[in-house]
Parts: sequence; structure tokens; C-alpha cells
Amino acid sequence: MPRTSGILETSLYVDDLPGAVAFYRDLFDFELFFAEHRMAALGVPGGQVLLLFQRGATLEPAPGPGGGFIPPHHGEGNLHLCFAIPFGELAVWETHLQERGIAVESRLHWARGGTSLYFRDPAGNSIEVATPGLWPNA
Repeated sequence: MPRTSGILETSLYVDDLPGAVAFYRDLFDFELFFAEHRMAALGVPGGQVLLLFQRGATLEPAPGPGGGFIPPHHGEGNLHLCFAIPFGELAVWETHLQERGIAVESRLHWARGGTSLYFRDPAGNSIEVATPGLWPNA
């Protein structure tokens, strides 16, 4: 079986791209790698990238480097994304969210010992931060 080494990119679709970029940079301190009118790429610790796409701007193929193209894609509704956080930083995250006026929608304690905080980004996507103990592999 060919191997994978992790998820490199994940994406969310937003109505206000500059606002979403500001939200993720302010809340998570992610580095802005690239931005244009249809999308932005933000560096996530661990060698991962969060792609933010302007809703509706990816319905047609987009030219890519080297003569290829990026196939159309899109997401509808409130999508979900979870960021791993260190076990001892849950309270720090609760304070960090509160200081920014971001309401915690739900707090869950998982059977393996992890805890999740759920909240919404400005586009309505469900964002989660979770301590270790959610899944057997993390």
C-alpha cells in the first residue's frame, strides 16, 4: 500500500476572505503564506496549511504552475475543522477565546480523556480545539 505522511492542506470556504484571514491570524497567530482575491494560505504548526477560499471563487478550474490546473471544488454550509492543542493549554484557550469575544458553543469531555472546545469562525464554520485523548492516534 502506498503511504501517506499526514494531511498537508485543509480548506474552509468563507464569505469575507480578508476578514477570515484576519480572524485566523489573530486567533491562532498563523503565518500568511499567500493571498489573492480567491484564496489565502496560512501556515499551521506541524507542516500543515489552512486554505481559505472566497465562497464561489473555486467553481471553475484555476491555472496552476507548470501548465496544469487546479480542479474546481467547493464546500457548502457550516464546515468543521479541529486544531490539536497541548493538554495543559485548555484554560489558556478558554481565556484567549473569551478575550476576543468568541463564545464557546460547546465543551466536550471525551472517553479517552481529551477535551474539546467548539466555537464559530466569522463564516459560521464549526471550529474546534482539542487536547490529546480524542482519538487513539492523537
